[in-house]
Amino acid sequence: MNPAPTDQAIGFTIPSRHARGRIVRLGPVLDAVLAAHAYPPPIERLLASALVLAALLGSTLKQADGQLTLQAQTENGVVKLLVADYKNGDLRGYVQFDADRLAELGPDPTLFGLFGKGYLAITFDQSVTGERYQGIVPLEGESLAAAAEHYFFQSEQIPSVITITTRHERGQGCLAGGMLLQHLPEGEVGRERLHVRHDHAEWEHVQALAVTLGKDELTDDALPLADIVWRLFHEEPEVRVTQPTPLAKGCRCDLDHIRDVIGRFPADERAHMADDDGVIGVDCAFCSRVFPIALDSFVTH
Repeated sequence: MNPAPTDQAIGFTIPSRHARGRIVRLGPVLDAVLAAHAYPPPIERLLASALVLAALLGSTLKQADGQLTLQAQTENGVVKLLVADYKNGDLRGYVQFDADRLAELGPDPTLFGLFGKGYLAITFDQSVTGERYQGIVPLEGESLAAAAEHYFFQSEQIPSVITITTRHERGQGCLAGGMLLQHLPEGEVGRERLHVRHDHAEWEHVQALAVTLGKDELTDDALPLADIVWRLFHEEPEVRVTQPTPLAKGCRCDLDHIRDVIGRFPADERAHMADDDGVIGVDCAFCSRVFPIALDSFVTH
């Protein structure tokens, strides 16, 4: 059987249930991001989950050039910083962690084991209006998905179901997938919003269907994403599915931009940045590259 397309996201709505969702599957994009870092398996799984979550949330942006950024951070945890972002279908991310402390946790550490008492910040930057919205919640639950569910319920008052899974087979690369299902934020005409009610039959119905999704389905590269929607919700009177959004690895570091930024510093400060050979090395944490900028490349007047 030919593999289904990967590295894409699709959206769907269920009008009669006042619900909407996104499904994402990453393959080669994930391999490309991870190949730049040579992380140990627990950190690869963590970053893979973060990239799926970034794609799920970022692909909901309506404005072109808008950006979604996830940042998980702690002061005393094994993982100091986790960053993943999405812009125009491009994904990038990296992790800062203590390798010695990580080795003490074993092969399958918990989210609390990795972060301790950390927090998750989700930032939406709208390119057209220039508006920025950020929500911050504690890193609670067993996974990043659980923490994101808490974010939507607390910050957006939108009950959500988020499922993320990763699969890494030796010699076959990584696959990761995820699904986001939400009650429509505008609620229902003539009825109370869901967050002020203790029960809601329509949401409970789609929620019950969503939790039947097998994690192996999300990483089954022979199963198209639209077929997953069909399997879950084929008994509904209408399900609307969007065209796929392609996803790609996209680090936005640029040598000309870096040189322009360094050039704004006074000459004496640039000289202090340089090594003995007169070269300023600028690191990009996302792609693990060092950009060499020679001092004599700056024109002085």
